[in-house]
Amino acid sequence: MSDLDVLSNVTGLKHVAVREYVRDLIAGAEVGAPAPSERELVQRFGVARMTVRQAIDALVAEGLLERIPGKGTYVARPRTRVGALRGYTEEMQARGMLAESQTLIARIEKAGPGIARVLNLTEGDPVLHWKRLRRADAQPMCIEDAFLSEVLLPGFLQSGTPTSLYDALRRRGLHPTWAEDSIAADVATGEEAEMLEIAVGSPVLRVARRAVCGDKIVEVSRSTYRADRFTMWVQFAGDGTER
Repeated sequence: MSDLDVLSNVTGLKHVAVREYVRDLIAGAEVGAPAPSERELVQRFGVARMTVRQAIDALVAEGLLERIPGKGTYVARPRTRVGALRGYTEEMQARGMLAESQTLIARIEKAGPGIARVLNLTEGDPVLHWKRLRRADAQPMCIEDAFLSEVLLPGFLQSGTPTSLYDALRRRGLHPTWAEDSIAADVATGEEAEMLEIAVGSPVLRVARRAVCGDKIVEVSRSTYRADRFTMWVQFAGDGTER
């Protein structure tokens, strides 16, 4: 697929096409390697310089690129990510495990009052309901039940379900920039125990998430993890003040 084909697939999001092209280009590149110049990207994609700058700014904000005044833009040294926001696939990869999924539900439904409220929709609006059994290294890890705004993701299920939700959101320019999780200890129900291959009443962790991209709520989900396989890691950074 040509660069122009990629561009045509994200009408209205030209900066996303440029950003993802540069992201793929620098993947695996050495620290300090030069990024393509704004002029080169303008010529390649036939877009305004402001569009290219927006794409590069996003990669700088992610810490993948850095600008050196008077010299140019280069691949940045990986920085410590405190509280990095990751989806399940990315989380398992970070733990050195192979993520797999089995779709249990994938359909468009009408939002009930609770889902409509947390997604900032009107009751009855269409929502995408995607429920999966998630595995890690071929063993059941969690049951994830997610709801997404169909208004933000038209045609999301037309070509089948993606391997990674967050990767699919990123390619649409909707990768979450912020999220809040609530975590509670509980015991497995009979249905959960059967799917997770544990005994009824075994300890589980329930994680409820609301994920936001800019001012748009893109995902609400409820996940049930096997407590014997999953440890929640949380990192904090101090603000430098004494208490």
